[in-house]
Amino acid sequence: MPYRSPLLDVPGSIPPPDDHPEAGVPWHWGDPFAEQRTATRGVVVIDRSHREVLAVTGEERLSWLHLVISQHVTELAEGSGTEALVLDSQGRVETHMVLAHLDGTVWLDGDPEPRVTSALPKGGPQTLREYLEAMKFWSKVDIRDATDELALLTVLGPDSERVLSAVGAEVGPEPYAVVALPGGGFARRMPWPSRFSVDLAVPRAELAGWWKRLTDAGARAAGSWVFDALRVESLRPRLGVDTDDRTIPHEVGWVGSAAHVAKGCYRGQETVSKVHNVGRPPRNLLLLHLDGSPEIRPEPGDPVLLDGRTVGRVGTVIQHHELGPIALALVKRSTPVGAELLTGSEDQLVQASIDPDSVPSELPAPGRTAAAQLRG
Repeated sequence: MPYRSPLLDVPGSIPPPDDHPEAGVPWHWGDPFAEQRTATRGVVVIDRSHREVLAVTGEERLSWLHLVISQHVTELAEGSGTEALVLDSQGRVETHMVLAHLDGTVWLDGDPEPRVTSALPKGGPQTLREYLEAMKFWSKVDIRDATDELALLTVLGPDSERVLSAVGAEVGPEPYAVVALPGGGFARRMPWPSRFSVDLAVPRAELAGWWKRLTDAGARAAGSWVFDALRVESLRPRLGVDTDDRTIPHEVGWVGSAAHVAKGCYRGQETVSKVHNVGRPPRNLLLLHLDGSPEIRPEPGDPVLLDGRTVGRVGTVIQHHELGPIALALVKRSTPVGAELLTGSEDQLVQASIDPDSVPSELPAPGRTAAAQLRG
C-alpha cells in the first residue's frame, strides 16, 4: 500500500500529481510561490514523512557502518550526523542517506524504496535493509526498519530558531548537529536546502500533533514543492530524479559531503579515489534556466540537446518564485557554458541555458599535481 501522510487530510493541503517523486505528502497548501517566499523570509514547515528510516544499534555500529557505506564514520560523535552513499562495484550511486548518531543509535533516513545491488554471488536488487543485513556477518550490530517509529518534518527559514525554541527543539549551529526531542525523536541541523534548515524526526504517531505545534508557533504550512525549489536552487540532487544508473558521486557534488576519498574498504571506493585523484567526472550537475514563454516543460529523463546532439539529461524541473522555470541537469563537461541548448521531448522542445554560477570550478587533480611535482 503506497504511503499517504495524515496531513493530506488537513484542509488546504494539495497532493502532488500521480507518479510524482514526492507522492504521499502535501505538494503545496494553495500558494506554492508565497510558501517559497516565506521559506526565504520567514519560516515554514514541510511534511517529508514519506522518507524511510533505519536504525543501527550495537557496540560495533560505527566500525561496521564504516565498512559498508561511503562515508568515514568510525569517529562519528554522539550528537552529530553526516551524509553517505551506497555504491555499486563500479562506483555508481545506488542510494543516498542522511545519518544522525544519538544515544547509541545511528539513524539513517533516505528517499522511499531505495534499491541496491546485492554484494552476494546471486546478485540482483534488494532493499537497503536487506543489503545491510547481508553485510552483517558476525558484526555486533542490529538493524531495524524504523519507518513506523519516526517521521520527518523540515523547518526552513530565517525565523526558524524562534519556532524551534517555542517547541523545545533547539539545536546547535554546526551542520548535522543532532539533539534529542522531548518525547522522542531528534532534531538535526542541515546545511541545505537553505542556510536555515532543521529536520525534525518525530514519533510517527505524533506527526499531526507536531505539525500543529509548529504551525501554532508561527511556521507556515508548506509543501514538497518548496523543498524541491530550494533544493534545485542550491544544486542538491534527488536520488533517482537527478541521478541515473551511471551517476558517480563526483558528478552531483556528493564527494566530501557523502563520499570519503581517502578511506578504503567500501564498495566502489576505487572509482571514487581514482576520479578524485587523477581524473574528471564525465558530467556535471548544473542549473538550467528554461524558456518560460511556452507552457510546456521538460520531464525528468528528457535529453539536453546541443546542435541536435544529446549532451545531458534533465532531472528535477521546478517553478521557482524568483528564478522562474529552472531544472537540474547532468551535462557533459565539454558543453560550453554559453551554449544555446534545447530540452524536452521531440515535438515539445524548450530552450535552456546553463547558469554560469552553477558550473563547478576545476582545481588540478591532486594525483596529477603530485606526479608533476615528482617529475619536476
